[in-house]
Amino acid sequence: MALRKIVAKNQRVEIVEEEMPLLKPAYILVKTMYSVISPGTELGMMENSSNREIPLGYSAMGEVVECGEGISNVKTGDLVACYGAPYVHHGEYLLVPRTLYTKVAETVEAKEAALAGIGAIAIHALRIAKLQFGETIVIIGLGMLGQMIAKIANAAAYRVIACDLSKERVAMLARDKGIKAFSNMEGMEEQIFKSTDGYGADAVLLCTGGKRSPLTHESLKWIRNKGKVVIVGDVEPDFPRNLMFGKEAELLISRAGGPGRYDEVYEKQAIDYPYGFVRWTEGRNIAEYIRLVSERRIDVQPLLKAEVAFDDVPEEFEQLRNKKTSTLTKLICY
Repeated sequence: MALRKIVAKNQRVEIVEEEMPLLKPAYILVKTMYSVISPGTELGMMENSSNREIPLGYSAMGEVVECGEGISNVKTGDLVACYGAPYVHHGEYLLVPRTLYTKVAETVEAKEAALAGIGAIAIHALRIAKLQFGETIVIIGLGMLGQMIAKIANAAAYRVIACDLSKERVAMLARDKGIKAFSNMEGMEEQIFKSTDGYGADAVLLCTGGKRSPLTHESLKWIRNKGKVVIVGDVEPDFPRNLMFGKEAELLISRAGGPGRYDEVYEKQAIDYPYGFVRWTEGRNIAEYIRLVSERRIDVQPLLKAEVAFDDVPEEFEQLRNKKTSTLTKLICY
């Protein structure tokens, strides 16, 4: 039996066929219902696909159709949320190790569950910031990831100040009481110093791209003494020493969805880290996102407004590439 999946090849997006993967111990076979397009990441992969084929996608959900030996936490017919390329991609069927999925609660909609990978990345970024209850966090860039971080930070009762030059993206957070969102730097800066009595934010999370962005310099002005700057987006670390030294600032980089990412033992061999030593793995972050949605602590409905049929995905990527659409993301419907 063949399955179809979406790949980037020579700067184009195509639908290709391959054989159904063989079930292995500690893995499950998932029939995909929805996967999520992450425009920034996937357009970058598309541009780097010269003379090679790269599967696109990393966050999805679907129905378990078969369980490998050793799987006891789900059964055939259960719905699961899963994350992590190359195991999770835009494909009709996915072979997923037990460390990279979680069962979807009955109170969570299928489309909401498909965002689990984005949720895990957002949660890990906040864990890297090591914030305490009541502290102030500034989020720069309100793409899909920035939106998710703002919502989860707000649910954790941090003081959340967010900024994006797009008024449309700022407006998407209007339903989230407690978040102060701005479409200009001046308003954001005023709010930072008003909220902190002039001390500055405890952490700034940079969720933008742009490599050597001037925001790296500016972010050091927004934090307090011994404050933190966390690079989440595709930003080149380019920080002036005098500003870092003056505040003894801490520079951190958040890598994907948490401990376990890119580790073949954790992912490919499906061997989990000991709970007592690594409390929050990428798999446990996936589960935590599902809990937040299940208990209605975060509202991700504004991120679920657009869908695209599987067969129409190549054309959708052409529109994204040519900037004919400003959509944060679209759910691929299988």
